[in-house]
Amino acid sequence: MTRRFKKVEKMQPAADSIKESSRPLLSYIRGSLESFQSTDRAIADRVLEDPEKIVTSSISEVREACGVSVGSIVGFCRRLGLAGFANFKIALARELAQAGLSSRKGSQNGSLFERVFHFHAETLIETLQLNPQATLDRVAHVLEKARKIEFFSIGLSYPVAYTAASKFLLIGMQACAQADAHMQLIGATQLRPGDVAFGISCSGTTRETIQCLEVAKDRGATTICLTNAMNSPITVPCELSLHATPSEIKYFQAPLASRITQLALIDAIFVSLASKHKNKTAGHLQRSAEELGKRRLK
Repeated sequence: MTRRFKKVEKMQPAADSIKESSRPLLSYIRGSLESFQSTDRAIADRVLEDPEKIVTSSISEVREACGVSVGSIVGFCRRLGLAGFANFKIALARELAQAGLSSRKGSQNGSLFERVFHFHAETLIETLQLNPQATLDRVAHVLEKARKIEFFSIGLSYPVAYTAASKFLLIGMQACAQADAHMQLIGATQLRPGDVAFGISCSGTTRETIQCLEVAKDRGATTICLTNAMNSPITVPCELSLHATPSEIKYFQAPLASRITQLALIDAIFVSLASKHKNKTAGHLQRSAEELGKRRLK
């Protein structure tokens, strides 16, 4: 059974969330690069290359620098949920003034170890800003009511899926994360209404994970994804999407911050669910600890 997924060719309506002043505009653009059409990509690349210069440039200067029309620039801004280029510059200037960029540059100071920790701290804050409280609440509610939660992920994102399943299992939720891609697909075919299919992919283009979500959705399961790429193919079959901050720094083709930010979102949801039913959660944890203690004594 094979399926092909199409590249998302436009920014989805969800982009209007950029209107919220707390949302990191540059992070959203950076995370949407792969989903942009060529014209939008040219504008986005120029913005990310030197956002401070964009703030001080006229729309004609940006048009010449990007090689696109004025209408394309206005359309780009509107697809981000902003009224036009003037509003875009205001939003960008506000973000730069709040040290969204300067702090990232400042992270280049200090030792290598300090820079890595500083970078992680910034991406965690941006990840929180990228996910509205309402979305986090909806995801937590759906997971709480689920009969069964099946996680789908491969490669370097799989440890995040395994960790998530393990945490939810600790508090009495029926969750699992198969390691084998073929077994994941089989698991997707067995889901039904009332179940949740949760896919995790840093790039948002992992074919095996997307296929599992498509199959699960066909079976009536609720679909959720966690990705570092906004408007990527994995979001298409999903009813709810969580976004971790895309990383600018890559080592061995693996984004530096992706796993940290993904795990932070999982932890936030886990704590929310565990806190909602403290007595029940405490009971599950105590029984688990007792059984593990008995095994250690044998």
